[in-house]
Amino acid sequence: MAVAIRLQRKGRTHRPFYHIVAADRRAPRDGKFIEKLGTYNPNSEPSEIVYNEERIKYWYSNGAQVSNCLKKILVKNKVEFDRKAAK
Repeated sequence: MAVAIRLQRKGRTHRPFYHIVAADRRAPRDGKFIEKLGTYNPNSEPSEIVYNEERIKYWYSNGAQVSNCLKKILVKNKVEFDRKAAK
């Protein structure tokens, strides 16, 4: 099973709120997921992000792909992605 770490959109129209999830790559964006890893709220000033870094690194070290948008957000928050170091 190919796993992706990505954002799952929640919230109402024009007020997005996102869950950071590990999901099967074939699953729909807002569909079934394996594990919830955190949240991201772009509406607050500054943007609020809460995540479990240990679990993100676990999934990444086991072959999960991080979406481009989420990778930019996490790199901004000083999360480093190195498959060998994560194990």
